[in-house]
Amino acid sequence: MQAWIADDPDPLTREELTALLAAGDTAELADRFSGPLHFGTAGIRGPVRGGPQGMNRAVVRRAAAGLAAHLGPGRSVVVGRDARHGSEQFCADVGAVLAGAGLRALLLPRALPTPVLAFAVRFLGVDAGVMVTASHNPPRDNGLKVYLADGAQLSSPHDVAVERAIGAVGRVLDLPLGEAELLGDEVWQAYVSAVAALPRSTARDVRIAYTPMHGVGLETVLAAFARAGFPAPEVVAEQAAPDPDFPTVAFPNPEEPGALDLLLRLSADADVAIASDPDADRIAVAVGGRALRGDETGVLLADHLLASGVRGRLATTVVSSSMLARLAAAHDVPFSETLTGFKNLVRAGDDLVYAYEEALGVAASPATVRDKDGISAALLVAELAALEKARGRTLLHRLADLERRFGRHETRQLSYRVRDLSLIAAAVDDLRASPPSAYGAAAVTAVEQPADDVLVHRLDGGRVVVRPSGTEPKLKAYLELVDPAPGAMDALAQAVDARLGLG
Repeated sequence: MQAWIADDPDPLTREELTALLAAGDTAELADRFSGPLHFGTAGIRGPVRGGPQGMNRAVVRRAAAGLAAHLGPGRSVVVGRDARHGSEQFCADVGAVLAGAGLRALLLPRALPTPVLAFAVRFLGVDAGVMVTASHNPPRDNGLKVYLADGAQLSSPHDVAVERAIGAVGRVLDLPLGEAELLGDEVWQAYVSAVAALPRSTARDVRIAYTPMHGVGLETVLAAFARAGFPAPEVVAEQAAPDPDFPTVAFPNPEEPGALDLLLRLSADADVAIASDPDADRIAVAVGGRALRGDETGVLLADHLLASGVRGRLATTVVSSSMLARLAAAHDVPFSETLTGFKNLVRAGDDLVYAYEEALGVAASPATVRDKDGISAALLVAELAALEKARGRTLLHRLADLERRFGRHETRQLSYRVRDLSLIAAAVDDLRASPPSAYGAAAVTAVEQPADDVLVHRLDGGRVVVRPSGTEPKLKAYLELVDPAPGAMDALAQAVDARLGLG
């Protein structure tokens, strides 16, 4: 502990840890020194605080040094950031450590959306990318997302190799530092042009309400909409400017209850309402005061692309609606189902043209951005809404069409936020050791385990999938029923909740 404090390059976190020692706060210190942050579904994330179990300059420099050792000198890395607490300093630290290790470090010029960084990797032809962001996590958090040369997020076995390299880093204060290069607007301009070209029709008559949810999406969304020829959306004023405290929402996640309240209030006269999460890689959509589920948005956009003439592989995850598989079969296009995370989805096949997952993530054009991208998805939502408006309809009419063809796929997510991570492990272990024969009246017809921490219970006309979150201290259960009887989903949710015992 004392060695860590002595090696911390930030006087603020040194003082913070020293004060905890002086106060004898052994519980807090035990938490902060319980081990290093590990790469999850999308890199590393944690609360901004001192110690190895936090996001701070020591942890960030170690991570950058580990990545540099993994890549080797002479390679090039582009680095971006959002507007969260610490992001600007962490971005500078990553660039300085990479440059000091003999790599070329290229910094995006300001706080920008994560999709711009993902696009930049292949646009610039670099060997890796690093984005400083905690995406939709609580305000106290920050994190790092790492991308490989293919423009997709770090995946196995590279994540293990990078973690091993981080563990081998010596003293942080001994790491050589160098000068990173600050890029101009060329990457951002190229990204805006690329996504603005995605809508294929001329339909542009649509009224849009939009919120960046205190994040970094507004500038890029407005530029992309203008370049694509759409009218400027009406913006939720209270959430327009980046604010790392996210003062108007309990959690800056469009999935959370109440997060869309201001947007729904603004959108009374709009044809469609759109929300970005803080780093603008996710999209939430609402029509007529009703927020669409991620599965509904995902299938709507897939259907729209197919109707526009796009052909190729569609992909979604094991926790998302099975309607996409039926849509792909009806159009005779390939389909893949992967584990959660876009690091898996975008590697579903070289012929991939579209991917989504139920947690509001959409890769509308993997050829442009090999990750989820809320901005390109927003453009296609606007186009589809304009096309339906020209027919005297809304997105809800289009969704009803799909349900008539493929059945009503009702989905629901149960989420359990805990402080004690052992509760999550215990719940998963119990399900694995003693899988239920039924959830209430719904019999379990098969049990599958596509990964160590993912359990799939097949039902007659549905399924239940249980997994820990890869980015937050949560256990999640994903429920799906096809053409359920009235009240069946409520009954299934109650039975799952009772079985997990975390409610």
